[in-house]
Amino acid sequence: MTRIASAALALALLPSLAPAAPLDIPITTRTLPNRLRVVVAPNHLVPTVAVSVHYDVGSAVETPGRTGFAHLFEHMMFEGTANVGKMEHFAIVAEAGGICNGSTGPDHTEYWESVPRNAFELALWLEADRMTTLDLSPANFENQRDAVIQERQENYDNQAYVPSFLRINELAYPGYFAYSHSVIGDRADLEAMPFQDTVTFFHTHYVPANAVLVVAGDVDPDAAFAAVETYFGKIPAGDPPPFVFPDYAPPAGERVESLVDPLAPLPAFHIAWNVPPFRSPDSYALDLLGTWLTDGETAPMYRDLVKDRALVAQLSVGLDERRGPDLFSVFAVCAPGHEPAEARAAVDEWIDRIAAEGIPDDGLQRAKNLRRKGFLEEIRTNLRLANQLARYQLYYGDAALLLGELDRWDAVTTEDVRRAVGTWLRRDNRAVLDVLPPPPPPPETESPLP
Repeated sequence: MTRIASAALALALLPSLAPAAPLDIPITTRTLPNRLRVVVAPNHLVPTVAVSVHYDVGSAVETPGRTGFAHLFEHMMFEGTANVGKMEHFAIVAEAGGICNGSTGPDHTEYWESVPRNAFELALWLEADRMTTLDLSPANFENQRDAVIQERQENYDNQAYVPSFLRINELAYPGYFAYSHSVIGDRADLEAMPFQDTVTFFHTHYVPANAVLVVAGDVDPDAAFAAVETYFGKIPAGDPPPFVFPDYAPPAGERVESLVDPLAPLPAFHIAWNVPPFRSPDSYALDLLGTWLTDGETAPMYRDLVKDRALVAQLSVGLDERRGPDLFSVFAVCAPGHEPAEARAAVDEWIDRIAAEGIPDDGLQRAKNLRRKGFLEEIRTNLRLANQLARYQLYYGDAALLLGELDRWDAVTTEDVRRAVGTWLRRDNRAVLDVLPPPPPPPETESPLP
């Protein structure tokens, strides 16, 4: 019996997991008079506390010619304040026995600390301090703008396949600037970025009324709310513009393009279908589809395309999980000797079959088990839980919605998957980008003898 057959038999013999028990995570939410939304989730298993601040500003708020502001401020927020020196934020947290960082995406910008219980108020003070006294000097601005330009050159412009990830978003969202441009910003926009505009950007978006603060860990809820009130309560609310994704209707018809990547060693391709925002009803069915197809070496599409037919060397399939209009995406690097059209045809075979037949019951159960495992992994630490609660409070207005996600995946049927695939994963509802290596140089010819 082959290894794959043995694995399939073992999986078939496993009993289906019982319906997920409700997650027993106590969550309390309050809004301060300055409109700062505060979520506290006590967990006394370990003596640590995570503090996460999510600002309702990502690259999606940017406009043509003014890209890169959101990501630049991820850098600027560590440049020091009236009370903390340049890059000392990291050192102070590390000295207290913790870790900290930040990140920017299309949908928000986040900053967080995970510290021992006795450093909880230190983390709050650091976040309140840079919300109010950030050093917005021209020197810091120039220093971090140069750092971002270098980051773009190293991590985007000089990495194989990365330019294609930027281009597929442009193809998938034509005319929808919120998601069609890069988070890091265009180099020309970064070079032309006016200093005063960055100051305005900070005072507009980095205010309590535009933020969610989550405290998760070994704290008493009343004491945590009191501490947050102490450090943040007197900060003026600000008047940020409401952030609303405009409606998006993708153009009818398949959009197909090819791109030559001078650094790509092998051909590759993207397929991106336009689908509703993450957490829409069909999202759960499509999410489980991606899990079933490619999560693990025994997943059927992975086994077929990578192991059995050896058409591709790398394969990923799933939702992008966007707050606004989402994508269900495929990215694959072709195996040597194979071309994108051949491998894409194999992907289409799978999609057509699922649209007609759905997926088997045991396959759906396997996907649910894997998704449950992944979800629990995403919230297994105080820090991960804090970041997830912050996103749910920011995106959907209710952090407690996180606790019902396992039920939503468990409720998906094979018919739900078949219907979602037939509705959204159509050829006239997608963008396709083939990524090609540069052509080989012409053979050298000998110079004729004189």
